[in-house]
Amino acid sequence: MIEKRRQLFLAVLKDRDDETRALAAEALNALDAARSLEHLLKILRTGDRGQRMRAIFALEKFESAQVFKPLLSELESNDADIRGAAAQVLGNKCHPKTIGSLVKLLKDPQPSVRVYAAAALGNFRDPRLLPYLTPLLSSDDDRLVLATAAALGKIGSPDAQDALAPLISDPRPEIRRAAVKALAALRC
Repeated sequence: MIEKRRQLFLAVLKDRDDETRALAAEALNALDAARSLEHLLKILRTGDRGQRMRAIFALEKFESAQVFKPLLSELESNDADIRGAAAQVLGNKCHPKTIGSLVKLLKDPQPSVRVYAAAALGNFRDPRLLPYLTPLLSSDDDRLVLATAAALGKIGSPDAQDALAPLISDPRPEIRRAAVKALAALRC
């Protein structure tokens, strides 16, 4: 059925009318994108680890509600890299219904997943996330503290100031720099 429709659109690309050709090209692109999405979703279900990782990152390009359920299910993967990749993509897509699942990842046993989750949550720019993020600033994991400070800076809420202020005197220069950047990004 879809292939027949595709062939019809291909034939219309030879139409004499510019607008008709443009509509056919647009329809053909949409049809091909839908086929690509179906292919990527199949890879998520059946592909090997590398294929699944590439599929996760490729899903970021799609503006379709169909991507969220598979990406959310990848947050439950036994593979920490898969969970981290899914967190990154979901954070970049910023769909409000994914916030709760990303917040849960802040307690993931794998440190890198917690880092990706903190960074992803910063993209939402939602001050209601502060109570989940600010406790992470006391972590021994430098990468988590850096990601959290950056996320708080992106959120920009002045309520993050008190949590970020102690980092100004942290013995680690990269933490102090991150704190200054985050504090500078807070709204007045």
